Amino acid sequence: MSENAAKRLQTDNGVVAIGTHNGHFHADEALAVYMLRTHVPTYSGAKLVRTRDPKLLEECHTVVDVGGEYDAARNRFDHHQRTFSTTFPDRQTKLSSAGLVYMHFGREIIARRLAQAEDSEQVGMLWRKIYESFVEALDAHDNGISVYDSAALAAAGLEKKFSNGGFTLGAMVGRLNPNWNDPTPADPAEAQAAEDKRFELASQRIGEEFDRDLDYFTKAWLPAREVVAEAFNGRQEFDSQGRIMVLQGQSAPWKDHLYTLEEQHPEGGKVLYVLYKEKPVPDSKWRIQCVPSTKDSFESRKPLPEAWRGFRDEELDGISGISGSVFVHAAGFIGGNKTFEGALAMAQKALEI
Repeated sequence: MSENAAKRLQTDNGVVAIGTHNGHFHADEALAVYMLRTHVPTYSGAKLVRTRDPKLLEECHTVVDVGGEYDAARNRFDHHQRTFSTTFPDRQTKLSSAGLVYMHFGREIIARRLAQAEDSEQVGMLWRKIYESFVEALDAHDNGISVYDSAALAAAGLEKKFSNGGFTLGAMVGRLNPNWNDPTPADPAEAQAAEDKRFELASQRIGEEFDRDLDYFTKAWLPAREVVAEAFNGRQEFDSQGRIMVLQGQSAPWKDHLYTLEEQHPEGGKVLYVLYKEKPVPDSKWRIQCVPSTKDSFESRKPLPEAWRGFRDEELDGISGISGSVFVHAAGFIGGNKTFEGALAMAQKALEI
């Protein structure tokens, strides 16, 4: 280890220092700092140095989003240099400081949460999933990458039907910056302290969202994988072509896992309907839900019959010819029955219409 590198390991009586830029802050460095300070033991209680002064940054153990250098061996994680083009494995989005820190420390973060080895299959799966579901959006936002190609949208004549309010993860952090006309302390040190306080709030805020994602995928999404896989493997019991999948016991998040299983087993065909209990209690009612064309689509692969839509109870019994009906949504993507047998009959009949 070089002399300079050794000096950066500890500062201020053993407290590690993380450097990032001052001025207007963004979601990527706010999350990068949070991940390190909260989830990586080396950085527990780390001091934050917000500056663009190269001499001060050189003294820091780790530098994110400033300095014009990406060198993981030296704990330098900037992405603004002209030559930078690094992406997360098997993804196309250029990384920001959030993506860089997550790429290098994400496995450790997840492994600690699962109490597993960093090279385990489940850690690797969640490392990729959390990047795609959370971190990648920050990388794209900070690098000015749109979700869709604007030229292709214009050529197709597609326009937004409504405003989404601009409330993204990046916007959530951005609004914690001071407004252009907010009063600023005359003393430079006081002004910097006030700005740093806002950054700390922003880092904590986006960190809370990251932790919610981490908790969901480790505590709910991952355990659901086995539940959905069991249902997927047994679907021919209810339809010879495997178009009906039944979640036995308690319902679990199924969409992500279903699409993945279908990709892994293309010979099995597509599932059209998923049946599950409304509640994990005896005598619970059952739901029949249509599988969307894609994960985020409101269009179903095969909606429930148009003649059933918008009707309930005995009236629906008469129309469908199936007793115990509860409802079918007016959009045809979901319905319900008082019993499993009734919900299965609805699915089987809907396949033939």
